[in-house]
Amino acid sequence: MFSELKFPVPWGHVAAKAWGPSEGYPVLCLHGWLDNANTFDKLIPLLPRDCYYVAMDFSGHGLSSHRPAGSLYHFLDYVSDVRRVAAALQWRRFTLMGHSMGGCVAGMDTEVWLKSKRMVIDRLLSLEAKQQTPKARSPEAALQRLLEANRHLTAEGGAILLQRGATETPAGLVYNRDMRVHMQSRESFTVEQCVKLLQKIQDRVLIIIAQDGLLVPHNLDSTNHFVKALWEAFESTLKQHIQLVEVPGSHFVHLNEPEVVSGIISNFLTAQNTRARL
Repeated sequence: MFSELKFPVPWGHVAAKAWGPSEGYPVLCLHGWLDNANTFDKLIPLLPRDCYYVAMDFSGHGLSSHRPAGSLYHFLDYVSDVRRVAAALQWRRFTLMGHSMGGCVAGMDTEVWLKSKRMVIDRLLSLEAKQQTPKARSPEAALQRLLEANRHLTAEGGAILLQRGATETPAGLVYNRDMRVHMQSRESFTVEQCVKLLQKIQDRVLIIIAQDGLLVPHNLDSTNHFVKALWEAFESTLKQHIQLVEVPGSHFVHLNEPEVVSGIISNFLTAQNTRARL
C-alpha cells in the first residue's frame, strides 16, 4: 500500500507517493525523463520494508504542477525540486534512488549552474506562440504511442506509467506532462567535468547498468565518444568508491523485471553504512 503526498511550491505543488513506515530510513526516489513516480511501483514492494520510500513526480511530470508560463525546464531545476521535497520532509540524511534522468539529478553538483542555450529559449517562445491544445487519445492509442516512443517499455509497464501520466477527459486521455519538458536545457559537460563531479561525491554510490539499455558502450555507434570515455573513467579512476553492476534487461528493467535488480538494491540499502546515494 502507498499514500499520496503533495508538497506546496510557488507554482503549485510537487506530487509524490510513499511506501513504508514514515519513521523508517528515508529513500527519495527520482524517475526518468517523461516518466513519473509509478516507475517504481513494481520495484519498491521487493525492497527492504523498514525504509520509507518517497517517489516524487518532477515538475511538469505525473501529477505535479507545470512550471509557470515563460519558464524553462533547466536540468538543474530538477535538483531544486529534490531540495524542496527533502526540506518539506525535514530530511537531512537520506538515500537517493534514481532511474535514468533521476540518477543524473541525484549525482549533480548543485553549485554548478551553466547558462541556457539561446536555441532553447527560442523554442520556448515558438511553442508559446503556437498555443497548442494537448492531443486527446483513446486509452489504447495513448498506450500504443507511449510504447512506440520507448521500445524498452512493456505493455504492462506502459499501462502503469499512464495511470499517473495521463488524465481522462471527455475527448479521451491527455498526457499530463508539460510540453516544455521536451525543451529542457541540456547543460553540456565534458568527460573531465563529469568525472570531477562524481569524484566529489563522498557517499557510497551504486550504479546499475542494463545490458540492453541506453548509453551502454557496446550498443553505441563509434561516434559516441563521450559515453565510451566516461565508461573508461568508471573502470579506472571512479571504480574505488562507485559500485558498478551490469544486469540483463532493458532501460526499464526496474519496472519490467524488478526482481532482477531488487536484490542488488536491497543489499545496498541494508549495508552497514547507510549514508548512500543510489
